[in-house]
Amino acid sequence: MAKKKTDGPKIELEREYNVPLRKGWLKVPKYKRGAKAVKTLKEFLVRHMKVYDRDLRKIKLDILLNNEIRFRGMKKPPAYIKVKAKKFDNGIVKVELAELPDKIRFQKEREEKKSSEIKKKVETKAEERNKIEETTKKEEKEESSDDKEKEKTSRDEGLKISEMKAKEMKHVSIDKKVVEHRKALAR
Repeated sequence: MAKKKTDGPKIELEREYNVPLRKGWLKVPKYKRGAKAVKTLKEFLVRHMKVYDRDLRKIKLDILLNNEIRFRGMKKPPAYIKVKAKKFDNGIVKVELAELPDKIRFQKEREEKKSSEIKKKVETKAEERNKIEETTKKEEKEESSDDKEKEKTSRDEGLKISEMKAKEMKHVSIDKKVVEHRKALAR
């Protein structure tokens, strides 16, 4: 029997955390606080999601989460952030915001609505094209026999006319053109 392919790695562990970031970013200068907040979040998740070797590279942050941490700038990250972490059987942990802010949620809904409208338009246009192609194919089949005869006669006439013009061009002499030269102005 053929093996069924799975869509991807299976979720091994899924949890929600309210991660304290302030303790981590207070230990560094202001201009490094945003980066330290991200690192603190990753260290917290490595510890709590049982990541082998405590490898921070196995923690993958969602773009919305990253934007939320850096929303107020690099110097003033949030003190706490609520996240949802999913650990897959290949050892990678994907992290996303547990609760989307209203503004981001509305933007996502708007984008989904636009994409669905575009898909509908594309499908209707594709159906119209198919109908038009079918009607043109039927018309072409009916007219193909008449068109072939017309094309043959028009080609023959075109060849005859071009041969006649070529013969006429052989017998016509070309007059030499007189080239005028500029004379230097006398001073």
